[in-house]
Amino acid sequence: MAQEFSGPASHVETPDPSRPSGSAPAGRPVVAFDFDGTLTVKDSFTAFLKWRAGPARYALGLARLVPAAAAYLVHRDRGRIKAAAVKEFLHGVSHDELEADARRFAKTQAARLLRPDALATWRKWRAEPVTLVIVTASPELLVGAFAEDLGAYTVLGTQLSYDADNRVMGAFSGPNCRGAEKVVRLKEVFGQDMVLKAAYGDTSGDTEMIAMAEIKGYRVFTGKP
Repeated sequence: MAQEFSGPASHVETPDPSRPSGSAPAGRPVVAFDFDGTLTVKDSFTAFLKWRAGPARYALGLARLVPAAAAYLVHRDRGRIKAAAVKEFLHGVSHDELEADARRFAKTQAARLLRPDALATWRKWRAEPVTLVIVTASPELLVGAFAEDLGAYTVLGTQLSYDADNRVMGAFSGPNCRGAEKVVRLKEVFGQDMVLKAAYGDTSGDTEMIAMAEIKGYRVFTGKP
């Protein structure tokens, strides 16, 4: 059964999502939040693509993605259809431009996307001696802007692939950060013996991460902005 955190506020961490992997505060357990559907009310990547493209370009892009959507009904690989969307909407965009757009998106859309009850639980955990991270299947670059504003230690997400000119290639540089891959990424950063104090998620893509946590938060957030 899902559990909610209700512990006392005893310590305030000063997180820094720019710190390198492996430099987490020694001895602190980890608290992991999925992003889309957990901290947010809907998929942030789809919302970002629509926001960035504008209505006409977004509609055209969706039409072009029909073959990829039809193929998904057969292969059921979320990573493949997400990569197709990256290629359609972001191919050739420079890293710096995309990062700047992601920051603007987070600043202007956070109030419409973030769940108030999820934020309340996040803030309670920030008052505890834990390391707060976001683990998401959405592109790391996009969610990083939200993570920084929330004061997360870091964000672990799906990583875009760039060419020699640092422009989006329309593919990923690693696996889709979903399902078992979330556990892989957490252990890469925090070690095989990491302690996952709590984990929150809302889909089958969070099952493995939640299973290894002491406090298992599955679909506990329902608030809307």
